[in-house]
Amino acid sequence: MSKLPISTFENIVKIALNEDFGRAGDISAMACIPPKNTATWVMRARDEGVISGLQPALLALELIDKNARLEILLDDGERVKKGDIVAKVSGNARSLLMAERTMLNFIGRMSGIATLTAKFVSEIYGTNAKITDTRKTTPGLRALEKQAVRNGGGTNHRFGLDDAILIKDNHIAAAGGVEAALLAAKANVGHLVPIEIEVDSIEQMKIAMVHFPSVIMLDNFDTIRMAQAVKILRDFAGNRIIIEASGGVNLKTVREIAQTGVDVISVGALTHSAPNFDIGLDSE
Repeated sequence: MSKLPISTFENIVKIALNEDFGRAGDISAMACIPPKNTATWVMRARDEGVISGLQPALLALELIDKNARLEILLDDGERVKKGDIVAKVSGNARSLLMAERTMLNFIGRMSGIATLTAKFVSEIYGTNAKITDTRKTTPGLRALEKQAVRNGGGTNHRFGLDDAILIKDNHIAAAGGVEAALLAAKANVGHLVPIEIEVDSIEQMKIAMVHFPSVIMLDNFDTIRMAQAVKILRDFAGNRIIIEASGGVNLKTVREIAQTGVDVISVGALTHSAPNFDIGLDSE
């Protein structure tokens, strides 16, 4: 898996460490542990899943103590079983204890997202659809959470408001309708900017498709209407318009949605509802 530039998450790691240290630092470690004591511990998976979040964990340790070492044994994107050792940490015992919770918080959060994403990807195996995320991310953590989705085998939707046009229902209402919104968008952006429009009915879709947006999102369609919409769009535009499904997507419904022939299924739950992955720091 490709690594993120440190600049994309350095500030959030510093905020996390400062949140833990408060005004006086780790008074538990400083009170109980002699300053020159060293230790070696392992990060052990306590569940089955997909690992993510090692980059910010490593940075947290480096920011506390450049001499401490994190030896990665199972990298981001790799599957783990309960009991697997993901990494070893060694160095000054105080430093390791200071970094422990921040490191595990990042790995637990990101591995939870990667693991849930992998479950969705597994459910649609054999179809042509892809699983993608949304902007329903934890403030400040978007780059890391979207990387976790990639680690789990998913793909990324737009990262922010500035990298693609997405015309949603409120844009349509404020602009004066589907056609007005699309014509204005096409007139006001450069040729390299993709345009996606959300529709909630086949009637809206038919208005939108004649303007050939990059993507049409079928929002909260049941699978019968979705299959009808996909056939209409394919007959009209072939593969020139990407078809995205959104709304009502969960692990029980995602395969049936994928089997309608859509290209992309966006799932907000990947980031807003992923359970934390259980990982601990244990003695060898």
